[in-house]
Amino acid sequence: MKINIDENITLELIAAQHATGLYAVIEGNRTHFAEFLAWGDNAESLENFNNYIRNCELQYQQGNDINFVILLDEKPVGKMGLHYINTYNKSAEIGYWLGKKEEGKGIITKSCKGLISYGFTELGLNRIEIKAAESNVRSLAIPKKLNFTKEGILRQADLVNGKFLDLVLYSMLNEEWKS
Repeated sequence: MKINIDENITLELIAAQHATGLYAVIEGNRTHFAEFLAWGDNAESLENFNNYIRNCELQYQQGNDINFVILLDEKPVGKMGLHYINTYNKSAEIGYWLGKKEEGKGIITKSCKGLISYGFTELGLNRIEIKAAESNVRSLAIPKKLNFTKEGILRQADLVNGKFLDLVLYSMLNEEWKS
């Protein structure tokens, strides 16, 4: 499955073929990612990352998560997905990461728009959330640009590299997105 965002950006359903390229992005950005992302053992080696991708594929088959590789000019530059899909409540959460050299180009904002449209139109979701660390200024800018509603702070909700982070919770409802 692919979601074409524009002439240069595509979201492609994550698969084994993406492991090496995505892992290279992680390897080249470990310091950049370390402040806000807890990789656990998922990214300690290419073998572990391949296992992570197999788990992503399983989560997709079970309808729990949909993970995409962000491709810029057909080259992996990051990852994005709809997580914690709740079919009963028709809700999900968007998560994303992007290599440092690709930041500031509108890639995540544009990709979120495509993923949000997919979630509301194709999956029939009613609510999509974005959570970001209170100190992650770049990530917090995304839901603001997309006119999400800030709902509050989830205190010490994310443990990243031994440090608890407060998360800001934003949401968008289908009816709001349509208008």
